[in-house]
Formats: sequence, structure tokens, C-alpha cells
Amino acid sequence: MNHVDKSDSFDPEAFRRKISESRTSAPDDAGDKEVELNPLARKIAQQFREDTYSPAMITGLLRLGEFVALAALGYIIHALYLDVGMRAFYVAVLVGGAGLGIVLLQLADAYQVPALRSPLRMTPRILAAWAAAFAVMALALFFFKSGGHYSRVWFASWFAAGAVFLVIERQVIAYAIRRWARNGTMERRAVIVGGGEPAKELIRTLEHQPENDIRICGIFDDRDERRSPSIIAGYPKLGNVAELVEFARLARIDMLIISLPLSAETRILALLKKLWVLPVDIRLAAHAKGLRFRPRSYSQVGSLPMLDIFDKPIADWDNVAKRIFDIFFSIVALALLWPVFIGAAIAVKLSSPGPIIFKQKRHGFNNEIIEVYKFRSMYTHLSDPTARAAVTKGDPRVTRVGRFLRKSSIDELPQILNVLKGQLSLVGPRPHAVEAQSHDRKYVDVVDGYFARHRVKPGVTGWAQINGWRGEIDHDDKIRFRTEFDLYYIENWSLWLDLKILFLTPIRLLNTENAY
Repeated sequence: MNHVDKSDSFDPEAFRRKISESRTSAPDDAGDKEVELNPLARKIAQQFREDTYSPAMITGLLRLGEFVALAALGYIIHALYLDVGMRAFYVAVLVGGAGLGIVLLQLADAYQVPALRSPLRMTPRILAAWAAAFAVMALALFFFKSGGHYSRVWFASWFAAGAVFLVIERQVIAYAIRRWARNGTMERRAVIVGGGEPAKELIRTLEHQPENDIRICGIFDDRDERRSPSIIAGYPKLGNVAELVEFARLARIDMLIISLPLSAETRILALLKKLWVLPVDIRLAAHAKGLRFRPRSYSQVGSLPMLDIFDKPIADWDNVAKRIFDIFFSIVALALLWPVFIGAAIAVKLSSPGPIIFKQKRHGFNNEIIEVYKFRSMYTHLSDPTARAAVTKGDPRVTRVGRFLRKSSIDELPQILNVLKGQLSLVGPRPHAVEAQSHDRKYVDVVDGYFARHRVKPGVTGWAQINGWRGEIDHDDKIRFRTEFDLYYIENWSLWLDLKILFLTPIRLLNTENAY
């Protein structure tokens, strides 16, 4: 393996910019082409269909659970000992004390996975953090001359009960984490890209990490048996990089680890042009001797450095926040728009024979096929579930009611039900029909990296739509611009951006120029 010293000259941002330039200029993105997996790869992919819980999610839930439990302990002791109503200053101390305890436990690194696995070793730190929280509270009460308002017995009892709870609870958590690690509930699933000796060295290094939560699901490499054996360090080579894209869409993969030296920049860029369309973290193994990075340019797996190339968009708690956003505003929309739903349903039923709701197969998250709901806008015997023939101005297949529903986008309202089912988000790239075409070519054949839109859950409305890119696609450039706007949204996502798009959507719908 070639070793390159990058301690002074390596610039991760410049490297990522070069990746971005190469992906947009690629004339043929193989990551968009569907391939057939070999039987072994398909069998292994089926074993990893179930979702896992990331360490970030587990530790986040633990923080929340401990905060609630510590506050509840204080409340229960107050109710049993004082037998009076909870006063406002007791509530302030309960919430502030529990919150301060969690913050100090965080500062003591008590929420790191290795710490959770070793509760006995961490017990002194945990007790010290809890004691420090009470010391700060006692000091604050002293300076604000508020000590006389509180029961010292209650204060001391809460401290003792909280300490006992934390010690016992951390033993239970350690047992649970060991169990989750064994049954695969809490692990990060990884695929190694690249074979030969570099992959073998990487796997051996990972296996010797004492707190390793990485499960290697297989190896993919374009090279033949002479340079990349079929079995490497006990793991099978499951196919080439094109097959890896399909494998990662069938299995719930968290991470792709590229096992190539940084000096092989051309080959790395060629791989990334195929792999960036996947909703996974992409890392470059940086375990070569002499390879040095700036602290913010890499992450750690135990003591093994990984260069961060791409991060999975809208992951972990961001995903939870977006789901809460979707549910809340979907319920609000249903509460406000139910008269529109009823009116549209009656109008569709009276306009022509056939069902009120039209169902169409579209691409969802990670290219999964979902069934999207719409108010029927076409005559039943002329409808086109495949959407191969785009609706045009004056299209005879569209009913008079349907023409109004499509121009006003009221036909899309039933997709709120898809949002509540978890198939769509309120805001995201619009899902297109599986067979949708532009001039007899599927969108994937028109736009390089088209399937990168599916790295996040599709939406009822999106950044492209509020910027004027809605309605008929009668020119290749229209789907190219839509894709560019969708990729911008994915790379710049925030709840504020979602809120902006959601509230601008009704205003921008007034422009019906391209909506037929």
C-alpha cells in the first residue's frame, strides 16, 4: 500500500469539491442502472432487511429517559414525604436539577457507548457528576437565599435515590447493549468497497477494536480473482460495484467503507460517481501508517480513523424531528382542509364513473416502490397508471373536474395519507411514476445521478415545486432542473427550510402555467 503524508497539505473540503464536480460532469452514472444480484448477494441482503438503531439514537433516548426518571424520583419523594401540593420553586429545582445532572453526565462522557458497556468502571464518574449537580444547586440556593423554602430531607433523599437509580439503571443498560449487539439491534452495518490486502488489513483492524459496533456484511470489488480473491479475511466478495448499489437498496446498510489508499484518487472518484446516489455514510479507511488528517476531517471507529466523504442525509434525530414535523402538520392540514377533501371527492364521483382515489406506483425512499394516492382526474378507461404518456395541455383523458383539480393541485391532497403512513414526507423531492418518461426516455436515462433524489423520503411538495418546476415535463431540461433543485434541498435540509417550503407552497400554486 502506498503511504501518503497529508499532515500539512491535505484539504478534505477540496477533496469533496472534486468529488462533487466529478459526479455532476459524469456522462454515464452507473449507479443509476439496475442490475441483477447473484443468488448469494441477494440471500445475504435479505438477512439485513430489518432496521437497526444507531448509537446516536440509543444514547439520545437514554438521556431523555434519565432526565424524566430523575425528575420523577424527586416528584415521588416530594409527594410521599411532604404530602403537600407541588409549588413552583420545587418544580424549578426538579427540572433544573435533572437537566443539570444530564449535562454533567454528558461532560463526563457517560453517554459514550464504551462507557455504557462498562458501568462499573464509570460508576465513580457518574456519581461525581450527580453530586456536582447537587453541589451547584445547593450553591445557587445559598446565593439566592432560597434554602429556607426547601426541605433539606427531601433534597438529600432525592440525591440518594438518584444515585442508587443511576448505578442500578446503568447495569441494566449495559446488559441491554450487550444483548442488542448480539442480536443486531444496535449495530452499524458496513460494506467494504475494494478487496485484496488493503481490505484484509482493514477487516483485521476492525475486528481487533474492543468496542467495535461495525458488522461487515460483505465485500464488493470490480477487480478479478487474481487481484481480489472471492474470500477475504473470512468475508465473501459478493459482486462488483454496480451490484453493490442494488445490494444497498435491498439491505439496510449504514456505511460504505472504501478500502483504497488516498493516492488512488482517480479510482476513488470513479467509485464515488457510482455510490453517492445511496442514502448511506461513505467513508474512506485511513488506517495507513503515516496518514494524518485535520481533526474535523475524519471520524473514529474505536481507534481507527475514517475519512468522512459523504454523510447519510436527514439521519438519526434529524429524521425523528422531520417525522414529528410531518405528523403534526398533516393532522393540522386534515383538520383545516376536510371540507375540500369532501367537496373534491363528491365532484370526482359525479364527474365520471370510477373510483374517487387513483393509486399509482412511484419511487419512494431508496428506490422502494410505493403506492401514492391522488384524487382521480382522468376518465377511468383512459387512465395511465404507468404515466408513460405525460399529461399535456387540453389532454382528452382528463375530465373537466380533473383539469381543475390538477391546476390547483387539489388532486395531490390524498397524499397526506401517504405521509401519515410514513411513505412520504410533507416536504421532499416529488416522487415520480416508475415508468415516467421524457421523449420516450426514462428520467434515469436523461439525468446523471437521478436516483440520488431518493436518498431522502419523497414529499408532497418540494423546493423544485415552489421554484416553478411543477407540471408537464416536455423537455429534458425540465427534469434536469428539477433534479438539481431536489439535490440542493437534500444537501441543505433543515426544519426551517421545510417550514419555508410548506408555507410558500399555497402561494406558488397560484402559478398554474405548466399544470395541466
